[in-house]
Amino acid sequence: MALVNSKVEICGVNTSKLPLLTNEEKEELFCRMSQGDNNAKEQLIYGNLRLVLSIIRRFSNSNENADDLFQIGCIGLIKAINNFDTTLQVKFSTYAVPMIIGEIRRYLRDNNSIRVSRSLRDMAYKAIYAKDQLTRKNAKEPTLNEIAGEIGIPKEDIVYALDAIQSPVSLFEPVYNEAGDTLYVMDQISDKKNREEVWVEHIALNEAMKRLGEREYEILDLRFFHGKTQMEVAQTIGISQAQVSRLEKNALKFLKKCLS
Repeated sequence: MALVNSKVEICGVNTSKLPLLTNEEKEELFCRMSQGDNNAKEQLIYGNLRLVLSIIRRFSNSNENADDLFQIGCIGLIKAINNFDTTLQVKFSTYAVPMIIGEIRRYLRDNNSIRVSRSLRDMAYKAIYAKDQLTRKNAKEPTLNEIAGEIGIPKEDIVYALDAIQSPVSLFEPVYNEAGDTLYVMDQISDKKNREEVWVEHIALNEAMKRLGEREYEILDLRFFHGKTQMEVAQTIGISQAQVSRLEKNALKFLKKCLS
């Protein structure tokens, strides 16, 4: 089925009647689920289908069947629900979006008309799995050398394999819109370049930075001077990624005005 505005049904689900859970309702359902309530898990899945629907719209140009993409997205949603840590100060949608997108991208890669050799795909998936395991184990993103050492494959081969399965994407491509705040691909990427530059020492910038609020200053400091992703910043200061994105954009606009 094509994704067009006139369609309200996908995989037998009437999307116009899907519920929208509040944060309080999600917290209650996760609590019940942790106590073994399977009905709570089903409510969480059904209550987040709007999230899956909003994400698959960005793949409307992939020529894939929308029903198939929706089902794959639901698999990613279920994985997100099963693995979500309720003790973290992060909104579920912020955690679930990259997992749903990842599940869909894996599906599209495996069904890509430009075939990548099986051995190359296996190598890439081993690297991705190792990266995930090392991140969980060490609570930080591993280096390429650490991934190479973990799976016993030269880092040059890992880079080649990962490049082979990736689809080009714009940094300004929207990922998800939450409460009016749009999250872009670039918002989920670490800024490693700026941690090596010395422009922070520029007098005018320092003066402008001092005029920021405490939270805005902390966000820019973590993002651009410590190379943190917006997700990492959100976890550090205890707000959602969408809030970090909004505050970051406002702070950058303020600095631009001060320096212009």
